[in-house]
This record gives sequence, C-alpha cells and structure tokens, in this order.
Amino acid sequence: MEILKHFTTAFLDAFAFLFALGLMALVIAVCWMYVVDIRQTTHTIRRNYPVLGRFRYLFEYLGEFFRQYFFSQDREELPFNRAQRSWVYRAAKNLDSTVAFGSTLPLNQPGDFLFLNALIPPLDEEVPARTAIVFGEGYARHPHSTYSFFNISAMSYGAISGPAVRALSHGAAKAGLWLNTGEGGISPFHYEGGCDIVFQIGTAKYGVRDSEGQLSDEKLREIAAHEQVRMFEIKLSQGAKPGKGGILPAAKVTRIIASTRGIPEGHDSISPNRHPEIRCINDLLGMIRHVRDVTGKPTGIKFALGESSWLDEFCQRINALGLDHAPDFITLDSADGGTGAAPQSLMDLMGLPLRSSLPLVVDKLLEYGLRQRIRVVCSGKMVNPAGVAAALCTGADCVNSARGFMFALGCIQALQCNKNTCPTGITTHDPDLQRGLDPRDKAVRVASYATNLMHEVEIIAHSCGVPEPRLLDRRHACVINAQGLPVPLSEAYTSPEASKAHDTRATQ
Repeated sequence: MEILKHFTTAFLDAFAFLFALGLMALVIAVCWMYVVDIRQTTHTIRRNYPVLGRFRYLFEYLGEFFRQYFFSQDREELPFNRAQRSWVYRAAKNLDSTVAFGSTLPLNQPGDFLFLNALIPPLDEEVPARTAIVFGEGYARHPHSTYSFFNISAMSYGAISGPAVRALSHGAAKAGLWLNTGEGGISPFHYEGGCDIVFQIGTAKYGVRDSEGQLSDEKLREIAAHEQVRMFEIKLSQGAKPGKGGILPAAKVTRIIASTRGIPEGHDSISPNRHPEIRCINDLLGMIRHVRDVTGKPTGIKFALGESSWLDEFCQRINALGLDHAPDFITLDSADGGTGAAPQSLMDLMGLPLRSSLPLVVDKLLEYGLRQRIRVVCSGKMVNPAGVAAALCTGADCVNSARGFMFALGCIQALQCNKNTCPTGITTHDPDLQRGLDPRDKAVRVASYATNLMHEVEIIAHSCGVPEPRLLDRRHACVINAQGLPVPLSEAYTSPEASKAHDTRATQ
C-alpha cells in the first residue's frame, strides 16, 4: 500500500507540474500572439481584437465542414442541399428513401419541373424489359449497346484518387454502367472492375499524345484494343469552366498520374482551352471521323453550350458532307459548375444551364433531321431521380452524373476538390486521407445508388403512363413560368419538330 501511495503521490506531483508548465506555456503563447496581433497591419480583425480575432479565421475554415450540420436547412444549401444529398446517401446504402407528412419542396417556384401523372398507368406485369440504347450503329465498326440510361460522368484520375476510381470501376460493372475517364487518360484503376469505359480525349490529349503533344493514332489504337473501352469522347469544353482547359495542381501530379498523362511529375497540369488543330466546323467533323476510323468505335463530342449560332452550321455541314461525319453522340454539359477546379467567374457565370441548352440542342437536331443519327447525353447536377426524369422528358437519351457518384462514395460537400485536403479521400492523393475510402465497400454503394435511382425514374415513367423512361417526352412534364403557372414542356419549347421527339426516340 505504501508503494502504491508513493506512486500515486509522485504521479499527482508530476501531473501538477506538467499542468503548471502547460498553463505557463499557454500564457506565454497568448502574450506572444497578443504582441504579434497588435503590431501587424495585414488583418484588421486581429489588430482590433488581438488573440480573439484569430478564432474568426479558425471558425471560417471549420465552417466549410460543419455548416451542413448546424446552420443549413434541408432545401437551402448550395450547390447541393441536404435533401438532395440525403437521398443519394440513402440510395447508396439501400435504405428506405420514402418520406412522410408531405413534401418539404416549395412548389410552384419559377423554373421548377412537375411531372404529369396519367389516369391509367401501366401495371407492373404490363411493363416490358428495358430496351437498349445503341451508339454508332451503321457507322462504327464496333457499335456500343447499353441498357443503362444513367452513367458515371467524366472525372479524371488525378482530379479524383486511385481508390475512388477503383470503387467507381467495380461499382459501374456491378450496375451495368459506363465510366467516363475524364481528360486525364486511362489508368489501371479504370480497368480493374471490368466495367464499360468511355475514353475522353481532352485538349491536351492526355494518354493518347505523342512526344510533341499531338494526337497519336498508335496510342489511340492501343486504347481501342481494350474491349472495355467502348466509346471515345472528344471534349471541347466542360460545365465547370467553359472556354478554359483542365486544371490539376502540381501537388496532385504524382508519379503514376504523370505517367498516365504523359507529363512531368510534380508540375501543374494545365490543358489548352481548345484543341489547337480544330479551327472550324470542318476540322471538328474531320477529327470525329478520324478518331472513329482509327478506333472503330463510336465517337462523340462533349461541350457546354454558350453562343449557339454555330449549331446551324454544324448541322448543315454534316448534311452536306454525309452522316458518317456526324458524331455518334453529343454529351451536353450544364454550365452551372462541376467537379473540376475553375475560376469562380467561369464556374458561376459562363455558359448556359442545361434546362436552357438541352431543348435548344435537341430541337436543332430535330430541325435538321439528325436526331435519329446522334444520341444526346447530358450532365449537370442531376443527382436525384426527378432531375434525370426531367432531362429524359426534355429529349435526352441518357444522363451522366459525377457529383452524384461522389456522394455515393462518401463525399460530404466539404468544397475541398480543388485542393489536396479532401477529408473523405475522394479528391486527394494524401495516402493518410485516402486510407478511409474502402473501394470494396464504396463499390457496392456506387452500384446501389445507380440501381435505386434508375428504379425510381422508372416509377416516375410508369406514373406518367409510359412503360419505360426512354419513352418520356415533353407531354409528360410541365415547367412553372414566371407567373407561377404550369406550362407543358411541349408548349414551353415551341420548336415545330419537338412534338416528334417521342416517336423519334421510340424507334431508335
């Protein structure tokens, strides 16, 4: 007992000494910060409120992580509110996604879409199997067929981490989706799950560039030789930064990313704002045909629409040169941001949002008789079933999502995508942060999210009276106008050819 008592006394004495030492250190630190704060002239808050003013910057930093838990209402936060994120989280975890006691969505807001339910919807036993969407039939040596109308949008390896790409690859394979590589080239992680892959050719030609940075036919053939690579997409612009190339900070350019892209390690990876060899519409159509001829696989283009008068010349030149010069698909990106790092002026204010650009592009293809030839894919903030269904009603064949799948991977919208500090390991190459992302678990969530979303879109379609989502058209939804009144989409978008959208897609 004496030994124990002596040990306890010694421990308490040591603890008291360390506490006093720590308190003294704290007092010295506070005095030092006080002197520094009142003498510096850079920060007004710290000069006026020495020491205490420092907490303002700490709370400002932590606010990015905690605002969604303590300060935001379900429908308030941007770019995605809590209700939108919660639906994705529940779908990814296969949890009940039903709600009770009425909608929390404020109805009749200008610009909102409302779906029009049918008097006699089809019974479950009357619903046929989903029909396939075919790309490049009759024009590519190896057309691509898919039953999925919801797929994974472009996210480059580099912009997102290896574990994230691995999880997306396995999840896409489980759910029968395609995975777009983004402009950063194709890595071993993309192939790992065995999913269908769309290879994106960015303005820097990462992954398919020669020593001079030009498009290499040899490397195109090497990529196309992989059976998993089903299609090629030539990126002209993207919604996060229309008119500017990709931006990958030097901190993210690791050895494997550098080798995948064919660039120096540890240097900023900045893509040109356009393909240097594309100077006119004829050049663009020539590049589309060239890539298809070299690879033998469907080839399309991706852009965020801004100035739109060029669409007439684009369609006219296709009809003049022949349908073999047409892209097999157009991926239309919404200009209201995306996963990529971008100057705020471009992220916020450059280009048209999808609800304006999608009907314009679809109607232009109908006007020139090209809608049956060219598939329309769209992307941009469609992470929930209603957004996907609205795009299908407007005229899209299928929808891509990037941020929806990031939420399925565990993204908490910490807004750290342009840094190397993502707390969930999705957009960072810090191995300590990546360790928390288990690709095996997240692959299941990726597949569950896509499967549950497509199932709920099917529920919307059946409620509207059609047996499958691809038969949704502008008769099945309305948009709220500036006066708060619902206007059918078929009237809101008044192209004389728009009414044919249903029949056109049904026969494709």
